[in-house]
Amino acid sequence: MAAGKSGSSRMLEPLKHPSKKSRRDRSLGKSSGRSSRDEAMEQQIWKKLPEDLFEPVIARLPIATFFCFRSVCQRWNSLLTSQSFSQHCAQVPQANPWFYTVTHEHANSGAMYDPSMKKWYHPTISTLPAELIVLPVASAGGLVCFLDIYRQNFYVCNPLTQSLKELPARSVRVGSRASVGMTVNGNSTSAGYKILLVGCDGEYEIYDSVTKSWSHPENMPADIKLPLSLNFRSQAVSIDSTLYFMHSDPEGIVLYDMATGVWTQYIIPAPLHLTDHMLAECDGRILLVGLLTKNAATCICIWELQKMTFLWKEVDRMPNVWCLDFYGKHVRMTCLGNKGLLMLSLRSRQMNRLVTYNIASREWVKVPACLVPHGRKRQWVAHGTAFYPCLTAMA
Repeated sequence: MAAGKSGSSRMLEPLKHPSKKSRRDRSLGKSSGRSSRDEAMEQQIWKKLPEDLFEPVIARLPIATFFCFRSVCQRWNSLLTSQSFSQHCAQVPQANPWFYTVTHEHANSGAMYDPSMKKWYHPTISTLPAELIVLPVASAGGLVCFLDIYRQNFYVCNPLTQSLKELPARSVRVGSRASVGMTVNGNSTSAGYKILLVGCDGEYEIYDSVTKSWSHPENMPADIKLPLSLNFRSQAVSIDSTLYFMHSDPEGIVLYDMATGVWTQYIIPAPLHLTDHMLAECDGRILLVGLLTKNAATCICIWELQKMTFLWKEVDRMPNVWCLDFYGKHVRMTCLGNKGLLMLSLRSRQMNRLVTYNIASREWVKVPACLVPHGRKRQWVAHGTAFYPCLTAMA
């Protein structure tokens, strides 16, 4: 299917087994006094909902609800392209980010997790060629950037509405070992977005959705130590128009301002005994998430970058009772999100666990197992990114 068009969306709920109601629940239902006449009266009331309130009400419903009624009629489905509906959605406070993930055994299909409802969804992106194996590498403004790992082509997609666009071929081939970052122009994708591809040798390219083309600026300034030795396990973190990348040898951060075109590098020593570490962000603060392993004990720790000293300071760690499960095991960790809410994929030969961590509230929550539709085997998440669900974001 041609790029830039929206296809039909199919959201599959997790399998639920019907449960019998107890005699007490059945008796309560009978004594509630509700009848079909009462329900009919409520339908008559809702039919009189003023037209000017229709879109504001719809915009404030849970995101997943929209897929239940968008197929009712053309008018409801057309809300996706309505300018007024887009304005109402922009007025709604931003909810928790969702996670778009790719599991190890199903690399050519994704799974989305809604932390508010604690549910997994398995979207079928019909506009994406089925033979491709694409990985989510960045996100911004409700859009997710995918990379075709074989042909090195880029796609930008709204996983909720399937608005998809294949980006044009790049004029200069940055090496396959490269990191990707994404920002929006302003507060939403309506003003456009930019994608930065940077390689270890200092070459980089920028895609601008406004001009619909790639540009190849000059190489990095001489004060940036090359090669960068980028940490490919850590996704880029964005704060406003600035992207932050983690590198090693020496340990530190390199950042690029999309608005000014300025590169900056900071050499920051990493904490001792640290493995599988990645950058994160919350309210303009840069954080570090990683496994702290000493002898046979392993714990997940959170550090915050101090603005005065440019050193990492530990601010939180996983509860000890949870860390006991890691004792004596060779644990690997993948951090799938960096916008205030993190999803951590923890795995070893004896364990496969998903956990979310809310940076603001410092709350650790276990995530339900990711199961493919009609499947029973737990899937371990290999790749993913956090994105803010937005019904009106167009690629």
